[in-house]
Amino acid sequence: MHFTLTPDQEAIRDAVAAICTRFDDSYWLEKDRHGGFPHDFHAAIAEAGFLGICIPEAYGGSGLGITEAALMMETIAASGGGMSASTAVHINIFGLNPVVVFGTEEQKRRFLPPLAQGKEKACFGVTEPTTGLDTTRLKTRAVRKGDRYIVDGQKVWISTAQVADRILLLARTTPIEETRRPADGISLFYTTLDRTKASVREIEKMGRKAVDSNEIFFEGYEIPVEDRIGEEGKGFRYILHGLNPERVLLAAEAVGLGRAALNKAAGYARDRVVFGRPIGKNQAVQHPLAQDWMALEAAWLMTLNAAWRYDQGLECGAQANAAKYLSGEAGLKACQNAIMTHGGFGYAREYHVERYLREAMIPWIAPVSPNMICSYIAEKVLGLPKSY
Repeated sequence: MHFTLTPDQEAIRDAVAAICTRFDDSYWLEKDRHGGFPHDFHAAIAEAGFLGICIPEAYGGSGLGITEAALMMETIAASGGGMSASTAVHINIFGLNPVVVFGTEEQKRRFLPPLAQGKEKACFGVTEPTTGLDTTRLKTRAVRKGDRYIVDGQKVWISTAQVADRILLLARTTPIEETRRPADGISLFYTTLDRTKASVREIEKMGRKAVDSNEIFFEGYEIPVEDRIGEEGKGFRYILHGLNPERVLLAAEAVGLGRAALNKAAGYARDRVVFGRPIGKNQAVQHPLAQDWMALEAAWLMTLNAAWRYDQGLECGAQANAAKYLSGEAGLKACQNAIMTHGGFGYAREYHVERYLREAMIPWIAPVSPNMICSYIAEKVLGLPKSY
């Protein structure tokens, strides 16, 4: 057992960090104020070949693992870009894993290279306003008529739908009352997102203005049969292949964001002089920051453990959920303490830490709440009765 990065992993971290230096605090502050997708940042990551880090080499990617992807995403968030930067490229890393695993050769060659090259952007259409985390009860219907599916329904909290070219969409193809189990009868599609035929409405939110979140309304929306991934009715099982990697990457981003906040706080504590001494000399300032460092390091180790297990083909559900929980908590706390260290200036946008705190809510809440993770661990790890 060892905890050192390989030379190739160090090179990935260094190369990503070098790209991020071109997009400094002022860049992300401007994006936070005025919005607008960071196309130039997305293009820079694509040009360096990192958008396809987990896509097989045969389809234009690097063929690396979730461990390398986690290193990349932590580095992006820690640069100060936070969730605005990381979620601008997030879907490329984990989103099309079901296509890699279950897609036909024709689909892989059609869908994967444009994503890896940055020529196309994707969004992830699963969540619905009336079902939340109970994905098996989703209401969006896809009814086959000849060589097409006709889709009617609604999705919510769909990131990047304002700029995405395609959508990975989960819809029910068999009514739930006609299935043996709730997870049956759900199909997965990866298809063009045509905004002239689907209504995409942006949701105003408290942070991450650079990366849009949306509601999407489908009414009579047509999807070619050749855009269905795998067999009809097995989409719920396919989508599970993206959920554990998603949790790992959110955990890495939360750690990176927490580290960005901690670095800002430590720098301010060293430089800020009150009553003739740096405030960082006071234990009341020192101790919370030291505790944040320890919590972030512990969360990072769990994140790497979950990523390693996934890459080895081992069961990693508990570890991925635990990583997301620990990182979300540690990242949020580090951002809170960064504001407290700055005092009143922490409330000012020009010091950036208030932006970090608003963005830290994302990996704390999504894609699954801390309470739901506790319920999962209680049931799956500790053998306690299911509580929901």
